[in-house]
Amino acid sequence: MGNLGLNIFNTGTKFIEAKELIKEVYLMDERPWVVGFSGGKDSTAVVQLVFQALQELNPSELHKKVYVISSDTQVETPLIIDKITRTLGRIQEKALNLGLPIETQKVRPKVEQTFWASIIGKGYPTPRQKFRWCTDRLKIEPANRFILDKVDQFGEVIMLLGVRDSESSTRAAVMQSHTIEGKKLMRHSTLRNAFVFAPIRAFDVDDVWEFLLQYESPWGDDNNELLELYQNSSSECPLVVDKEVKESAGSCGNSRFGCWTCTVVSEDKALSGFINNGVDWLRPLYEFRNFLVQIREDHTKRQKQRMNGEVYLLPYHEEPTPEQEIVDKEKLKEYLNTNNINLATIEELNILIREEDGTHKRLGVGPFTLKAREEILRQLLRAQRQIRELHDPTIELISLEELKVIRKYWHKDLQWEDRLPLIVEEETGEIYDWNHDDRPVFKDDQLTDLETLCQEEGINLSVLKQLISIEKDYSGVKVRRGLFQAFDKTLKQDFLHL
Repeated sequence: MGNLGLNIFNTGTKFIEAKELIKEVYLMDERPWVVGFSGGKDSTAVVQLVFQALQELNPSELHKKVYVISSDTQVETPLIIDKITRTLGRIQEKALNLGLPIETQKVRPKVEQTFWASIIGKGYPTPRQKFRWCTDRLKIEPANRFILDKVDQFGEVIMLLGVRDSESSTRAAVMQSHTIEGKKLMRHSTLRNAFVFAPIRAFDVDDVWEFLLQYESPWGDDNNELLELYQNSSSECPLVVDKEVKESAGSCGNSRFGCWTCTVVSEDKALSGFINNGVDWLRPLYEFRNFLVQIREDHTKRQKQRMNGEVYLLPYHEEPTPEQEIVDKEKLKEYLNTNNINLATIEELNILIREEDGTHKRLGVGPFTLKAREEILRQLLRAQRQIRELHDPTIELISLEELKVIRKYWHKDLQWEDRLPLIVEEETGEIYDWNHDDRPVFKDDQLTDLETLCQEEGINLSVLKQLISIEKDYSGVKVRRGLFQAFDKTLKQDFLHL
């Protein structure tokens, strides 16, 4: 990185060198830039440096676009997403006034992959340290879609990130391993035609704050307000576009700039910090987030099989209690059939499975049951109602598009009673125009008859409903290729052949 970062006792020179480096890399080639902006201190410093650098170039040298993108996971703290939206607007307006080739844009997850579509729709357990599915779906994939679109247009792109070597030794090592020898760029860890440029790589946290407070924001933001946001806050949550580089510094669940729903951390210090500082209308979010942590650990709210029907066992090291029923492993299927147990809906199943060697195991848990998903939706809609009454009647915690997708997922998971429109009406008083093509296959009385028939004939109702759903999906299709493979997959689920 040249001499950048060697002027330890002259930070003003460090800022100038960073700006000169940005000019040098900008003029080096025709590859457009994509700048990741999270609204936090590091990404603000990068955008501000880029803005200043471009202002100092001749208009004839401004030959390529700079896209400033921000990730809207749709579960950002309302205070922060409002701030980011306003800031992006100011950056865009000022750039147009000055004739700078800067374009701002928000990137969002597909509606089928949002936080609520995943949890309430599909039943994903809320994220934890060892199962952080949210980062990929909500941040990396939306940003990568944008980057790949620019790669298709221009062949290659350069990502600008506010990452710094001093954030952690792990991150410094990862960044070093990705740096191309003798160059100022790093290779993107997954996108072949994307490169990463980290202009403030040699800054430490004091440098970042000194720069932001010494130089006014070119688009008119008050960086002192940004400093206030960081009071009592441990970190920021960056825009993640390169998993290896960004995640090397750990979780950002305590961050002012993270998701208010973050269940990776044990306590949300960011939300509680805002509330302690007088932003009391955020309390419904804080309480709902704690509810999400609790319900994840409640095994009665979870299916006893994975989404694909797979059953798995976990070691059980404690002494069995009198309440626990012990079932030999080879007799587990017989036990489930005899007791007519559906592992996707059963709540209380206090059994231990005895292996041949005498050790005990317990059934592992999978997605949230449909009943639990209904409960989560009701609690979310109640939190939305409370926050609208306390603060702003327009705040939307879950969108109508998400509700429609969730309804489809529930139908796919064989909830044919079509309860979602009723839940929404009961909790919000709103009646929406739901798509009638998504109506259930059977009416309530027909479902009851089907359930009775299955009990009489000893047939698994869940499996029969899956087979009927598959047939419905293929009805009206001239070439029904794949129908029997889908039947076969359903009939080979683990819980049918334990």
